[in-house]
Amino acid sequence: MDYREAGVDVEAGRAFVKRIRSLVESTHRPEVLGGLGGFSGFFQLPKGYQEPVLVSGTDGVGTKLKLAHQCDRHDTVGIDLVAMCVNDVLTSGAEPLFFLDYMATGKLNADQLTQVIEGITEGCRRSGCALLGGETAEMPGFYQPGEYDLAGFCVGIVEKRKIIDGSQVQVGDVAIGLASQGVHSNGFSLVRKIIEATEHSLDDRPDSLCGKTLAEELLTPTRIYVKPVLAARQTDLAVHGMAHITGGGLPENLPRGLGTNQSIQINTNAWTVPPIFDWLAAQGQVDRAEMFNTFNMGIGFVLIVPPNQVDRTIQWFREQAIEAWAIGEVIAGTGELILY
Repeated sequence: MDYREAGVDVEAGRAFVKRIRSLVESTHRPEVLGGLGGFSGFFQLPKGYQEPVLVSGTDGVGTKLKLAHQCDRHDTVGIDLVAMCVNDVLTSGAEPLFFLDYMATGKLNADQLTQVIEGITEGCRRSGCALLGGETAEMPGFYQPGEYDLAGFCVGIVEKRKIIDGSQVQVGDVAIGLASQGVHSNGFSLVRKIIEATEHSLDDRPDSLCGKTLAEELLTPTRIYVKPVLAARQTDLAVHGMAHITGGGLPENLPRGLGTNQSIQINTNAWTVPPIFDWLAAQGQVDRAEMFNTFNMGIGFVLIVPPNQVDRTIQWFREQAIEAWAIGEVIAGTGELILY
């Protein structure tokens, strides 16, 4: 017996690494030292920082992967993987520096996983971080045929005096919501349950989606907010707090960007909710509170700014082709979010 008979093809793994080398190198920044294939990756800290603080984050894509497997489309979930990590790191004001991925599968399918890596490298280019390395694990009998799982790990950097941690937020500050690109990467257990229970097909084209299939809409990747937000911070725009709207929606995530003895009230009529959320609510008979507690509802990222910065902040992001709205206000309280 040998390892290949047990289900692990070492030579195929080596060939896969060679195949993706150019994709990985396309993301490299000047600070990357060495190449792909070592036991670890090397990254030199950028120059110019007086008190550099490293910020780390990790995440996955969740059961959205089930839809990718069903549709045999794997080029967008890699973008999701990067986005979930770099957007989290961004909330502290940090610039993402490098990213590592972990892919596990029952049997290595080079064509399939190359699509995933293409998405990961695209996400890295959009966020300006290097794909420093990763791990591909072949685990026979652990996954269903054709399926894989993903995890991502990101490290960023921020000047200590410029860390955003909620302590700068003032009562009276305004929440600026930045538009999502749909469902992003959270709530897909409920999405899948709704589709299965109503016997819809992923090839269906609901009228409200303007010609898109459910698959096309739902596999739209998570928007990456890194470059426009970091560029905004390089101007004289003041940003007191930030939040990435992921699992748990606005009620779970937005209070995490506040200071002590503060709450926030959100006007749910202040922005346009994308049609996919109305479709999901109607098909699944999901009540309003549950929708807001599960999905981003069209707001993927929030900045908290002083009242005199509201118009300029909205204008800035619209110039970067990201729709933005003033959606709420910070009030005195004990950390809750009030929807009205």
